[in-house]
Amino acid sequence: MDRRSFFKKAGTATLGAAAATTLAAPAIAQQNPKISWRLTSSFPKGLDTIYGGAVDIADRVRAMTDGNFDIQVFAAAEIVPGLEAANAAGAGTVEMAHTVLYYYYGKEPAYALGAAIPFGLNARMQNAWYNAGNGQTLVNEFMATQNLYSFPAGNTGVQMGGWFRKEINTLDDLKGLKMRIGGLAGKVMERLGVVPQQIPGGDIYPALEKGTIDAAEWVGPYDDNKLGFAKVAKYYYYPGFWEGGPVVHAVINLEKWNSLPKNYQAILEAACAQANADMLAKYDARNAVALKELVAAGAVLKPYSQEILLAAYDAAIATYAELSAKSPHFKKIYDDQLAFKRDAYLWAQIGEYTFDTFMMIQQRSGKL
Repeated sequence: MDRRSFFKKAGTATLGAAAATTLAAPAIAQQNPKISWRLTSSFPKGLDTIYGGAVDIADRVRAMTDGNFDIQVFAAAEIVPGLEAANAAGAGTVEMAHTVLYYYYGKEPAYALGAAIPFGLNARMQNAWYNAGNGQTLVNEFMATQNLYSFPAGNTGVQMGGWFRKEINTLDDLKGLKMRIGGLAGKVMERLGVVPQQIPGGDIYPALEKGTIDAAEWVGPYDDNKLGFAKVAKYYYYPGFWEGGPVVHAVINLEKWNSLPKNYQAILEAACAQANADMLAKYDARNAVALKELVAAGAVLKPYSQEILLAAYDAAIATYAELSAKSPHFKKIYDDQLAFKRDAYLWAQIGEYTFDTFMMIQQRSGKL
């Protein structure tokens, strides 16, 4: 090859590379457009773990897109009331919400199955049902009818059974009791004589303090300690049989989800999955410390009696039969979740339960 021919070809290659670089920049820009969304939470900022799940999602999405996909987080009542968060996302008032689906069971009972129902799945089983079972598919089939798309984006683990002004020993003690209790659990407790009240987290303390309600459940020791419930109702019951593993969801307007670039969809999904794992880890780490602080401050721990648990279980099964007869959406999801739960507890009693029970005995005997 002569010198003149070599430089001619080299110059052509250089021009080609420059053109490729020029073309690449707009292509990348098109795949990573500037997008700004608003997310409304169902929770006040003071509840840093559960509210913080939405902040974690927004921070991760921002970091993974070099700030091009910006999600601004608003606490409950800053845009809409906490219990209207998913409705606002479905209507397009905001692009996204961070909420618990059982808040909306009054619109359609199938909502509750996406989060938690009395005597439902624990946190580990929820993750298995969503990620390795049919949960994600079935819940989003229903959510599409509400103009929504969703991902699990948090879990509190099994919750406590609530704060009471007086001891609850028998079923008669529940009759006429005004209790703040969320979602489908209120319908089940109503069968036992309880008068359920659906009140946002930030309004529970004043309602207890003024005697507007006689009892309230919220989450567990860490959040309950922050909200100061022990000061106005000292009897602290367990377990929260209505919330064995409640899922907190990222709920997205369906059109907005479909309009996202595919890489942004993948990034948002990954951020939600990380928030889901992180929230449960934080509650597991913080609840034990908070429980000791609550007892030291005067909280009296009390287990629900077997009489109450068995009556509540029977009431729950009767409620699910009624709802399945009325709602095809509820029946389809419930039947699948029930079949999954049967197998999950078969394995859990052989594996986790046996191991955990032995270790708890060691803890109680002071060997741990």
